[in-house]
Amino acid sequence: MSNGPNRVLDELAKLVTDAAGAAQGVRREVETAFRGQAERLLNTMDVVQREDFEAVREMAIRARAENTALLARIEALEALVGKKSDAAEKPAAPGGRSKKA
Repeated sequence: MSNGPNRVLDELAKLVTDAAGAAQGVRREVETAFRGQAERLLNTMDVVQREDFEAVREMAIRARAENTALLARIEALEALVGKKSDAAEKPAAPGGRSKKA
């Protein structure tokens, strides 16, 4: 058997260890309950998840880049068509008159 003062200290150490373990268990339960409540609240608020937001953000960035490239292409084509229509509108005769049918 262990002697008196050491036995008391051993029991006290065991009690403190058990209390620390119980406190950790309570902490885990509180965290789980809090996460469950927070998740339910976010689900009722229709908040998007971060992964979904990032995916849509990337799609928007690509769409903007594509729109910019297409706009430049349209402007180049309009400039090309404009040059051709300017050449067609110039009169063929030096007098400035064009023949009407």
